[in-house]
Amino acid sequence: MCGVDRAGYAVHSGDRTMSGARAVIFGCSGPVLTAEERTFFAKADPWGFILFARNIETPDQVRALTEDLRATVGRRAPILIDQEGGRVARLTAPVWQTWAPALPYCTDAGPNLREAMYLRGRMIAAELYDLGIDVNCAPILDVVGADTHAIIENRCYGRDPAQVGIAGRALADGHRAGGVLSIIKHIPGHGRGNVDSHFDLPRVSASAEELETTDFVPFRDLSDLPMAMTAHIVYEAIDPDAPATLSKQVVSMIRGQIGFEGLLMTDDLSMKALGGDFADRTRASLDAGCDLVLHCNGLREEMDPVAEHAPLLDGLALARAEAVLAERQTPESFDLPEAHARLNILTK
Repeated sequence: MCGVDRAGYAVHSGDRTMSGARAVIFGCSGPVLTAEERTFFAKADPWGFILFARNIETPDQVRALTEDLRATVGRRAPILIDQEGGRVARLTAPVWQTWAPALPYCTDAGPNLREAMYLRGRMIAAELYDLGIDVNCAPILDVVGADTHAIIENRCYGRDPAQVGIAGRALADGHRAGGVLSIIKHIPGHGRGNVDSHFDLPRVSASAEELETTDFVPFRDLSDLPMAMTAHIVYEAIDPDAPATLSKQVVSMIRGQIGFEGLLMTDDLSMKALGGDFADRTRASLDAGCDLVLHCNGLREEMDPVAEHAPLLDGLALARAEAVLAERQTPESFDLPEAHARLNILTK
């Protein structure tokens, strides 16, 4: 049972269940929850949480934080992180493994690509699962092209769409074996973006045929994975007026032409590629067909309107969210020193 309080958030009575979760993932401000954050998360009841470098100090501290975040909502909420390796790594040396950027790593692997990416995924998963983190925002399935912006390029797995799909599948399989779920990103493809969507809105002028035979291929190949994150990019051949995150036409194409049926979330709503206030961004992305929204920076003045305008999960979005959680599993047995030794051979 639930009602609505004076601020417009749904409030719950009795035990929390997934049907009570709000269609949002939130970040938090630091390595320890503040009293204000505990109250806010208990009230807002987000579906999940995401961690960044500002939330990471020591293994014991991260374990305590993931436990505290879940305690605020009274359930084993999914906890996300961006641990791609290379420049985008929230867990860093000397405590955690350092990884080469994905593009040179895949190049060095050569014919050993599949096994090398599987081991990369499995080893990353081992570190995440140990901390209570069960979702990684990877693999990146964006295909490198002539105009790919530096913010994306060396995070990608290659220039050949089929190779990108092979690498992405292997990484996701490694994650899954380690008890960590994957989010494919940035659907339907960020490789043609020539500006940084953290600050500007990229526009892609490629024809629908070009997109179909290049950018969309890896996403179609991995469309069976449980979660995907949208791109804040305008694809002029599909919808010249709105970025994918806010476009009914693009989301319809993701569901139909690409065939992705899993849980679809936005990229971070606080990125400057999106216009409008946070209430507008939340409503527009959900109206476009995204199942839930992602807000990362932990700023309360932005999270309040997001929480107010994100509904409780229901219908297809709820079914997809429940299907994601049903895929969580205990890690398979794994010999980490042996994996290190094998990976050194594979990547020279």
